[in-house]
Amino acid sequence: MKQLLAYERPNKVGLLFLVAMALLLLQAGLATAADREIYQLKIYHLKDKQQEERVDAFLKDAFVPALHKLGVQKIGVFKPIGNDTAVDRRILVLIPYKSFNQLLSVTERLDQDKSFESNSQYWTAAYNNPPYTRLETIQIQSMSDKIQLQEPQLKGPRPERVYELRSYESPNEKIHANKVQMFVQGGEIDLFKRLGFNGVFYGRVLAGSHMPNLMYLTTFENKAARDEHWKTFGADPEWKKLSALPEYQHNVSRNQQTFLYPVAYSDF
Repeated sequence: MKQLLAYERPNKVGLLFLVAMALLLLQAGLATAADREIYQLKIYHLKDKQQEERVDAFLKDAFVPALHKLGVQKIGVFKPIGNDTAVDRRILVLIPYKSFNQLLSVTERLDQDKSFESNSQYWTAAYNNPPYTRLETIQIQSMSDKIQLQEPQLKGPRPERVYELRSYESPNEKIHANKVQMFVQGGEIDLFKRLGFNGVFYGRVLAGSHMPNLMYLTTFENKAARDEHWKTFGADPEWKKLSALPEYQHNVSRNQQTFLYPVAYSDF
C-alpha cells in the first residue's frame, strides 16, 4: 500500500511542471482575451427634438473630437430610421477600444476634460432641464481576437444607407456560448463576409440590460440592398446546412433588429 501511495503522489519536479503549465495556459487565455476589441455602445434616449439637438451639438463639437484627441478613431454615430416621429428618440454612439485598459484610461481622462464645461446646454445643464431622459451603456467584446471593427465600404448617400443592428438573446449563458460558437467556429460570420454584408463588428455583450446576448452591425447602401442580401442569405445552401445542424437548434430566444443611418459627423 505504501508503495502504491508513493507511486500516485507526484514528485516535486512533476508538480512544479504542472504548475508552470497551468500558469502558461492561464496567461495565454488572458492574452487572448486582452487582444479582443471592446465596443462601447452609448444610447441616448430623448423626449423631443430640443433634447436631440442638444445631444447632437455636444457629440459633434465636444465628445467625438475629444475621443479623437485621445487616440480613439472611427467613432460611429447613428439614429434610428424614423427617429423624428418616435416617442423615444435615440442617438447611438459606437466607440471602439483596442482593450479594456484603453477604455478605462480614456474614460478617466474624459471625466477630467474641462473643455466639456463650455457646453452649457449639455454638460452643465440644470437638474430640471436635462439634455436626455436616460443614457444607456452596453459593453461588448469582439467574438474573437481575429475579428476587428471594419469600416463599411459604402459609396451611396448617407441618408439612404441602412445600418442594421441585431441583438440575439439566448435562454441562458450556456446556450448563448453555443450561438457565439456558431458565429465563429461554425462559420456564420464567414457566410456574412462571403455574401457582402459589410459587417462593422460582431461581439458578445459583457454588460447590458438584455443578457445573455450577442450583437452585430451590418451595413447596406439602401433598404432594397438590405432586403436582397437577406433573401440571398436565407436561400444560401451553406446557411441551410449550418442552421439545420442539431447542435445549433433553439439557441436564440429573441432576435431584435434596429435600422439606423449614420449622421453627418459620424466617422463611418
